[in-house]
Amino acid sequence: MAETSTRYRVDGMDCAGCASRISTAVKRVPGVEEVDVSVTAGTMTVRHAETPGLREAVLRQVGALGGYAATPLPPRGAPAEAGLHGHAHDHGPTGGPWWRNPRALLTIGCGLALVAAWIVGRLAPAVEPWAFGAAMLVGLVPVARRAFVSARLGTPFSIETLMVIAAIGATLIGATEEAATVVLLFLVGEMLEGLAAGRARASIQALSGLVPATALVEEGGRTREVPAAELAVGATILVRPGDRIAADGAVVEGTSAVDEAPVTGESVPKRKAAGDTVFAGTVNGEGVLRLRVTAAAQDNTIARVVRLVEEAQESKAPTERFIDRFSRYYTPAVLVLGALVAVLPPLVLGAPWAEWIYKGLAILLIGCPCALVISTPAAIAAGLSAGARRGLLMKGGAVLEGLGRIDAIALDKTGTLTEGRPKVTDLLPAGGNGRALLAGAAALETGSSHPLALAILARAAADGVEVPPATDAAARPGEGVAGRVNGQALFLGAPGSATAGGAVPSDWAPRIEALQAEGKSVSVLLADGRFQGVIALRDEPRADAKAGLDALKALGIAPVMLTGDNPRAAEAIGTALGLPVRAGLLPEDKQRIVRTLQAEGKRVAKVGDGINDAPALAAADIGIAMGGGTDVALETADAAVLHGRVMDLSRMVALSRAAMANIHQNIAIALGLKAVFLVTTLAGITGLWPAILADTGATVLVTANAMRLLAWRE
Repeated sequence: MAETSTRYRVDGMDCAGCASRISTAVKRVPGVEEVDVSVTAGTMTVRHAETPGLREAVLRQVGALGGYAATPLPPRGAPAEAGLHGHAHDHGPTGGPWWRNPRALLTIGCGLALVAAWIVGRLAPAVEPWAFGAAMLVGLVPVARRAFVSARLGTPFSIETLMVIAAIGATLIGATEEAATVVLLFLVGEMLEGLAAGRARASIQALSGLVPATALVEEGGRTREVPAAELAVGATILVRPGDRIAADGAVVEGTSAVDEAPVTGESVPKRKAAGDTVFAGTVNGEGVLRLRVTAAAQDNTIARVVRLVEEAQESKAPTERFIDRFSRYYTPAVLVLGALVAVLPPLVLGAPWAEWIYKGLAILLIGCPCALVISTPAAIAAGLSAGARRGLLMKGGAVLEGLGRIDAIALDKTGTLTEGRPKVTDLLPAGGNGRALLAGAAALETGSSHPLALAILARAAADGVEVPPATDAAARPGEGVAGRVNGQALFLGAPGSATAGGAVPSDWAPRIEALQAEGKSVSVLLADGRFQGVIALRDEPRADAKAGLDALKALGIAPVMLTGDNPRAAEAIGTALGLPVRAGLLPEDKQRIVRTLQAEGKRVAKVGDGINDAPALAAADIGIAMGGGTDVALETADAAVLHGRVMDLSRMVALSRAAMANIHQNIAIALGLKAVFLVTTLAGITGLWPAILADTGATVLVTANAMRLLAWRE
């Protein structure tokens, strides 16, 4: 029978115990093969057979647990999801005022009942135990129902089970007031967990709100407003000053400064003109822009970021998987320990039963695993979200963990360390001035799409050089381009082609060789056979390449350049940037070198942007695609630097190390508090309500500590 998978948004989920309970229950539905639940993403993915009515059975099973509601989601990338405004947002703690949430209302009701019981106890002491018992039942009955349903659907050792046993046991030994207080504190802890989990989800879902709901489309000279989710690739849209840009696109007409801070974190607006690319969700400045849409709503920058981060949050890190396995045995062990503490001292040593039953019940509450289980996924989710908001995309917790451990990084040259397009670096006229030299070269190259031609034309435009018209312009294969400009026969080509005609003076040969030794492409311009000068071009390093590599070295990571470019050009760039170079490589050579580094015991990251980098990206411990790279590189890689900054590589490593430090802090908080309260409980210093604080307090502390990563700055 054919298998498929269905994704659901699950409301009401706020801790790892919720995820375990839901997963166990849904696995019992006939036809379900596998269930993956993510608290941080608020989603559930079910792999199942194509059985009639199965989806409805899954919805009923989740609803039967009480407090949860599942909603089917469209497949990833479908317009209803990735069109952003149809995105199925969570309607749990973030869906309205916190006090309207069912768990908040239950907590408030329980608190009011406890206050009423205290007042009744002051007025009529004889009925005080009954008043507190009634107040306890206000909160305990819903918790007991959840414990019963969870046990019936496969999760007998839940936090609710421990809570019910402790509350009932405390009531039986006469500690009714404490039992009611413990139930209230438990509900307060649950409510705070829900609020924190909702904040974590909202941090990434807020990205969806960056894209405006509508856009102005130009058709046949007229403008009309359409939903942004319906914009087609190739459509022309008008963006007025102050508007948010509704789609990824290329500027067709107009110039303006665009504020990219919402997407890239850049504090300074970027100047955009015809031919430049813009991102959905950024804000237009003072000029009117006409854009050609280059990506549908489900494929624009924001949609891809949200999709990648949700996928990443649904995959578990190694530490998280270990904690999950550990917790399966931990909770039953706590029950056994609590029972032994309650029974052994009275049986063996003749100690008072009430005292040691009380201590055993307190240990049940201290031992609740919530804080420990949430310690890793909360930090992973916050780290992934913090990275995404800065253009640092990581496809899962395993990638976030692994990045902090790399000690070698192999980088492609073209498009990774360099801009990926040549620029004019030198204008050396034989006489006259550089503007005349540039004007003649640009006249011959007008209309060409060759990268070197585009670089010459871009330099002429940047310098404000007036380009005269050329006639009879034609390419000479293997040599250059020739034509007539202002009555002169011009030729622009390689020095070798010009030298064959004897037109390049011999004293210029050393200068040309020096330029070529720097990895530059050199063209000479002749006018009626007379030498006019030299234009040198090179794909220059990114502005932050040197600083980015230095930052990696400061983190203890050794960089190396792996490139298919010619050795002379590669060595020139490598020398300027201060890193070793391996040049003239085929894709399989890059992969082989990565495997050699791994064989030497190094954990290797590979950074690239092209199809020829895909094998090495797949072979590396961590593959990183530069943002402007091909779809193949982005799909193969484990992570992506969305905005193509070399400095972002060190930021990604620093974020990974910050996340791992946060996880270690969380585990220390969770286990440390439990250890302290375990000792004080056995010593008779603390009782039931401090015990529940040890659990709920630790959970809140761990979650709050993880949320600090949302504001991470290097």
